[in-house]
Amino acid sequence: MAGIASLNDFRQALQDLPAPNAAAAEAARARDAVLTKPPGSLGRLEHLAEWLASWRGRVAADRLQVVIFAGNHGIAARGVSAFPAEVTVQMVANFKAEGAAVNQLSKLAGAAMSVHPIRLDQPTADFTQSPAMSEEDLFEALQIGWDAVDPQADILVAGEMGIANTTSAAAIASALFGGTGWAGRGTGVDDAGLARKEAAVAAGLAAHEGQLTDPLEVLRRLGGREIAAMSGAYLAARHHNVPVVLDGFISCAAAAVLQRANPAALDHCIAGHLSAEGAHGRLLEAIGKTPLLSLNMRLGEGSGAALALSVVKGAVACHTGMATFAEAGVSGA
Repeated sequence: MAGIASLNDFRQALQDLPAPNAAAAEAARARDAVLTKPPGSLGRLEHLAEWLASWRGRVAADRLQVVIFAGNHGIAARGVSAFPAEVTVQMVANFKAEGAAVNQLSKLAGAAMSVHPIRLDQPTADFTQSPAMSEEDLFEALQIGWDAVDPQADILVAGEMGIANTTSAAAIASALFGGTGWAGRGTGVDDAGLARKEAAVAAGLAAHEGQLTDPLEVLRRLGGREIAAMSGAYLAARHHNVPVVLDGFISCAAAAVLQRANPAALDHCIAGHLSAEGAHGRLLEAIGKTPLLSLNMRLGEGSGAALALSVVKGAVACHTGMATFAEAGVSGA
């Protein structure tokens, strides 16, 4: 599927999902079984090699892509972040100048990184008062995310920048999975700031009561442009057979929209890390993902997933570079 021309196209793409390459996955398992090590001794590295093969048709991590989407949120005016909204623009400049953490971690992994600011001069609406985005806004963001994906990439990481987007992600998670307590400290808000976030989430859910049964409508009413762009990128990656490493709470909220629309929509995704944002572990459990790393990170930007790329590259190096028992002249079991 080359692209999407409407929201209906996106909805259809959510249902018509490419299946994994079973033959390539079996070939990866067969090679792993004869490498010079006890079975299972490399733990999750062995599963990572099989995962790559099942989506790319080979075990490789030569062409890595990190895309960062940025958007501003009307909900920021409610004092839900420790930083003002203008920091979004300033951080986009920092990404472009290669001064952020995700720049360094992308370089370390050998990944190509690009930044996609989306209408930073037009924040989304305050979702406690009206839908955050129109249908046109939502489709534009989904399409930007879709078009940003390199079809030749071996792995995709999508990150974000948007002051107040942990509040938006918490509202999305609450609408998709129910319950309370999804709001966390985000950029480091104090108790009063956390209370404002919790109140904003509750007010948003109340304002859109009865309108949140469709996951894409949840995204439109409670989300942000950068969150929608990540959703678009994740679905495009599936249609290009590009495996995805998910980042933190906001990244997983964007992914959860797809998973609630189609439980198989995230089969090509793994979780790069468990962030320190309080509800991230709960969200990972809800979408059925086990994180590779747990380093108490809570920066966003795609930074945890970018770091996890180096772990995936370790899996590739072992799978492709190790000798078999026959090649090494080592007696097998």
